[in-house]
Amino acid sequence: MAEGQGVASHSGVRSYFFSIKEKVSSDWKDLAFHLGFEQPDIDNIDGRNRDDKSRCMDLLEEWLKRNGERATIGVLMEALSEANLQSVVDGLRKFKLQEVPVPVGAAGMEPFSLSDVFQKSVKKYYELKLSHFKPLNWNDNFTLSLSNIFTQLELVQTKMEKERKELKSLDDLFNPEVTGLYTAPRCILIEGEAGGGKTTFLSKEALDAISQKTELGRRHDIVLLIRLREVREGDTIEEIVLDQCVSKRKHINLESIEAILETNESCVLFLLDGYDELRPEARAAGQAIPKLLSGKMYPNSTIVITSRPSAGVQQYTRPDCHIHIMGFSHGHVVKYIRQYFTVVGKQELTKTLAVQVKDNNLLNTLIYTPIFLMFVCVLWEEDQKMVSSGTMTGLYDNLLTCLVRKYCKREGVDMPTEGLPTEIAESLLQFGKFALEALLRNETLIDLTEVNREKVNWKLLLKLGVVSLEVSSSKIHPREQLNFSHKTMQEFLAGQYVSHALLNQDIEEFIQLTSVNKALELSNLLQFTCGCDSRAAQAVMEELSNLSKKEFSHLRPDDFQEVKYMKPHLPVKPEIKRSLETYRRFLILCLDLLNERKEPDVLQAVSRALPVIIMDRYRHRKQHAALKYYLENIQSTHLPDRMILELSYVNRSEALQYLEQMFTSPIPDLRLDLRLNLVPFHSPDETARLVSVLKNVPGLRALYLFNTFLTPSSLQPLVQGFSHMSLLEELHLSHNFGLGDAGMEVLQVGLSSVPHLAVLRLGGDMLRPGVGMTAVGMSSLAPYMRCLVGLRELDISRNKIGDAGLESLIAVLPIFTAMQVLVLERIGISLTGMRTLVPALCQLTRLIKLDISGNAIGDPGLECLAAILHHLTAMKVLVLSNTGICDRGISFLVKSLPHLVQLQVLSVSHNNIGDSGIVSLVQTLCQPSSLDMEQNPPGDKSLTTAPHYNNTLQELNIGWNSGVTGAGLGRVAQLISALPALTSLNMSGRLYTPAHLSDTAAMALAEALPRLPALERLDLRHISMEPAGFQAVVQAAEEHTTLESLLYSRHGVPEEADTTAICLKLI
Repeated sequence: MAEGQGVASHSGVRSYFFSIKEKVSSDWKDLAFHLGFEQPDIDNIDGRNRDDKSRCMDLLEEWLKRNGERATIGVLMEALSEANLQSVVDGLRKFKLQEVPVPVGAAGMEPFSLSDVFQKSVKKYYELKLSHFKPLNWNDNFTLSLSNIFTQLELVQTKMEKERKELKSLDDLFNPEVTGLYTAPRCILIEGEAGGGKTTFLSKEALDAISQKTELGRRHDIVLLIRLREVREGDTIEEIVLDQCVSKRKHINLESIEAILETNESCVLFLLDGYDELRPEARAAGQAIPKLLSGKMYPNSTIVITSRPSAGVQQYTRPDCHIHIMGFSHGHVVKYIRQYFTVVGKQELTKTLAVQVKDNNLLNTLIYTPIFLMFVCVLWEEDQKMVSSGTMTGLYDNLLTCLVRKYCKREGVDMPTEGLPTEIAESLLQFGKFALEALLRNETLIDLTEVNREKVNWKLLLKLGVVSLEVSSSKIHPREQLNFSHKTMQEFLAGQYVSHALLNQDIEEFIQLTSVNKALELSNLLQFTCGCDSRAAQAVMEELSNLSKKEFSHLRPDDFQEVKYMKPHLPVKPEIKRSLETYRRFLILCLDLLNERKEPDVLQAVSRALPVIIMDRYRHRKQHAALKYYLENIQSTHLPDRMILELSYVNRSEALQYLEQMFTSPIPDLRLDLRLNLVPFHSPDETARLVSVLKNVPGLRALYLFNTFLTPSSLQPLVQGFSHMSLLEELHLSHNFGLGDAGMEVLQVGLSSVPHLAVLRLGGDMLRPGVGMTAVGMSSLAPYMRCLVGLRELDISRNKIGDAGLESLIAVLPIFTAMQVLVLERIGISLTGMRTLVPALCQLTRLIKLDISGNAIGDPGLECLAAILHHLTAMKVLVLSNTGICDRGISFLVKSLPHLVQLQVLSVSHNNIGDSGIVSLVQTLCQPSSLDMEQNPPGDKSLTTAPHYNNTLQELNIGWNSGVTGAGLGRVAQLISALPALTSLNMSGRLYTPAHLSDTAAMALAEALPRLPALERLDLRHISMEPAGFQAVVQAAEEHTTLESLLYSRHGVPEEADTTAICLKLI
């Protein structure tokens, strides 16, 4: 038997790996040969690691996995000797990693490695500290087991997938069908709001992992749960582990921990809790946690880290998986309600509370944290009416009263009929100051030393159940601290204190309310402040109104026109997108504050803060009561510039009932955009009921009825109701295929009742047809459109009207001199129809968008259009996709492009254009000044005076053209950097004949990307590249500051290429 063979366990032989890989290093291939590895195996190990030490460690781990019990230190030393690495063998004989004798029954002693002792110590420590807790300190019988806590997760984004998905557990992250990742994730980021259950969830993950109940546990031998709030500047990883993860043991010290982590690096799982609570000085570059996240330390370990959103984790790492924690799973709410009432012996209350929390919009937002759900159970047990307060402040007031009442009963203290006992009220107010100060520091724990210094009666608060006493997880810096039962309890007590203190202080300075984003961070605090006092509510809303004027003054009502199921006609500036998203969140906050304090002065301040109201019935159920109060009490002089109300994916009964509740009486001057999507209106009675509601909104500005299953008969009452909608400016009936030609006959008679109509949409899209109109319907409708002299937008896409129907439209088209958007996609236009259309287009000089895609006009049709483009100099969007054009057609277009000096979007995709056509097109867009005077028509001097260089182009779609090869795309790559405003570029090849980009062309594209500073989307589907070129493009895309999506075909990825870039989306 070879020396030492059979003595060491798996963990024992692994304990030698660190020493071996440090000494063997570049000679690892010799060792691999003598361990029995074939050349393909060696090449595989070589390719998947960054350096020789990593390759040697990978080799040893692979050898251990393959050989199991036969992988002994004796076999390993023999292979080292045969590989002429005797010095390493000699070093191993001297190397002694401490072993601790552990008695095993009567058989005597069996040696275990220090790694085993370390793992057992961690496991015992976690089981002791984490397994159970008692949330209600007055009820010793009620105990929650951490192993039974369920948390609903949602997968927000991985590096491969962007759509949101619900996860059953973190095990799903190891399923490529869920994540799109074909390697195990190294870093998993879990985000959630404060108080949402992140710490509890990670504690449960730690317990499950050490028991190997989860995939994370089965893949990792060492599980280390670290509370980042306990980490201090200068702490090393080893010091942190010793401090937080193991109980004191004689043989475990910093040196042994370092050796264990180095030796078992690929089997180490770091669970990092609360990056947002990590001290600023401990976040600095070079500190232990940033080095761990960035892979400078223990790069082969796995990390799961929790944080509040936007805390800056991505500064040091790009997570492979990005998870949002939703809180308590709805499916387990009833289970925990039943558990509570079983313990207190009142099972009959389970059903009634389960119904209440399901139907109560306010409670629905709070019950997903187990601790808070327990408090709701306590309140329901005490007095069921106290649960239905209608406001956050009222609910917490009632909860606090309930806790105080229970305390008074236990302690024999008199409970006043109104309010709280004086001592309790004063203690809560004093403690509210600490709650606020901690809140402004983004902390939830309060050091007991500080509380004692101010002589606050914290023991009284402990007995109430408002806070609990905890000992920090740090053994080096132990301290006692008070923790709130729930984050919202901290915010409630802080809000009470703020409402009291605001009588003498300015709110901006007092709570640092310096921006809208700061207000959003403190949303719950502001709600409680407003709910506690009228004057405080007025002060808060006045300050928010000032912030709104300062931060949203650049937004205009039309900026809010974007519809989530419709692509906007023009590209939206990134700063406008960001402002709109912030405004939507700000609007919800203002309505929540109004709900807390429904008073005229607060209402007026809300109206000043919100020039536009945007509400989605599905997403904003909680704000229903506030909006109803707003509409019932707002004065006509304070009405918003526009109100946008959207109802999607709800049944017609619910939709109509909601509208009837909102508009109970006339609101004459309200400018309303009503958007109904997938709300079925099959019968005339249903649309008649809708019209009845809309009579109370005579100022209706826009009516969207997308995909609402309208028929000619159900359209009839709506058209008759146009007489009550004389100010209507927009009518959207798209995706109602059941209307047909008969529906157009119904529609036509009502057009004269809406003379201000500026937008008429009767179209479809890629997924859904239009309104079923043919040439018959178009010829019937067109004459009645003459009254719409202010028409700015007409969409009749995806209707089979053909040349005959187009001729009817052309007869009235010149009337619409204000026309800006004309969408004629896929309506059956031929070359003949195009020749008829072009003279009419000449007169629409204000046209900013023309879409004739999907019509077989060919090169002659484009020649006709190109000849009149010099009349359409306002053009910003030109869509010519799938029109049958070739290089010849492009030659006509490039001569006219210099006239379109405002062009922002150009699409010529899905055509038969070849390399010469595409290159000449891009050359013209990039360097139009190269066109000389010979291109001017005889006698036309416009090109000598018009601006020649168009740097406004933001979207260019030249993909899916059958004649384009890799050579042509390579030339495009060399040119494209001259379009610095570009946000979207589609260069994709054809599905069955992908274009091949050479390394030279790919490198040119990679070099161009940094010169396109605004680029957000790059489509390279159905293009093949060599490994070097592919990696260069992907790396350039990953390093780009604004690029969100690089689209590429999964089957075109070179073998063994790195596909972990966040921006890379494999289709």
